[in-house]
Formats: sequence, C-alpha cells, structure tokens
Amino acid sequence: MRKKLKEALSSRLKRRISDQRFIRAAVLVPIFCKDGQYHILFTQRSNQVMHHKGQISFPGGAKHEDDASLLDTAVRESWEEIGLKPKDVEVLGELDDHPTASSGFIISPFVAFIPHPYDFKVSRGEIDEIFDVPVPALLQDANFKQEHHDMGGQVFAAYTYEYGGRVIWGATAGILHQLLDIWKYVSGAQK
Repeated sequence: MRKKLKEALSSRLKRRISDQRFIRAAVLVPIFCKDGQYHILFTQRSNQVMHHKGQISFPGGAKHEDDASLLDTAVRESWEEIGLKPKDVEVLGELDDHPTASSGFIISPFVAFIPHPYDFKVSRGEIDEIFDVPVPALLQDANFKQEHHDMGGQVFAAYTYEYGGRVIWGATAGILHQLLDIWKYVSGAQK
C-alpha cells in the first residue's frame, strides 16, 4: 500500500491555494501498520492552544519564518507536538491545500508513513492525547456522514467521521476524506 499511495500522490496535480489573507500552515498525516492493518494517527488539541481548542487534528501548525518549506513546518510541528523524529518520517506525498474559513489558515497536508510501535512524547501544552483509527473503520459507511452547506451562494461539502466515541470534523475531516478517496482508488475498494 505504501508504494501505491506514493505513486498515486506523485501522479496527481495538487490543488494549491494562494491567498495572502490566510496564514500558511502544514500538517503531517501519519500512517502506520499495526496488527496487519493500516492506521491513521490523530491528535486531540489541548484547550491551552490559541486556535482549534480541543479539536481533533493531525500534528502540525503555522509556518515559521525559519521553516524552509511547508514540509519542514509539518515535520517540525510533529516533532514539537508528539515527539515524532524527522528521521522516522517517510513522506509519500501531498494532498490538496485546505482552507479554514473560521480561523483563516490554509493547510498543506503531507501524507507519511511512520514506524510502529513508537515512543511518542506528547507536548501537554499543545496536545491532550494522541490516538489512532484503523483505515477499514474509516472506510465504513456507518462511520461517515456528508452534509452540504450554502455559504454566500456557494455550496460546500462537510464531512464527519465517528469512531470510538470521537468525532472528526472540519478541515481534518476534509483532509481525511481526500486521503480515503485516494486509498479506495489504489486499493481497488471504490464503490
């Protein structure tokens, strides 16, 4: 699956958003294999952070001046938030940029494989907890909901994933939805 995902991500044209009104940010979408199944790692943000308090997210954050690229931002933030060492990150490719209308960010997501098991070091000021969800559970219709919202005459899709009492929504769910569409395509699991 790793090779297929890397090929699929490298062969597609990434949708980039350039808008000076938004803050550039990046996240890492960590995937690993546990007990013969692929899992995706998520974080639960603390209530002490400035933006997206208590929300489920991927490790990441705003680009700093000294970050050479948005990939550097995603890797640096993953190290700071969950103790994921840069040398342990195998980047497979990028997903489309995702804007957050409410907080003014444009998020660049990077899909990566990481080792398992891993000795994470959670930064308690930023992250309350880390958890993972098996990909097959995320692909089940029972755990997924799609709604459409009209904002100023434009209709937008909003996605929600539920698993283990947790609700994944917003930009994180949008990023996840795109990854799972690619996953279904490369695994031949499309409906």
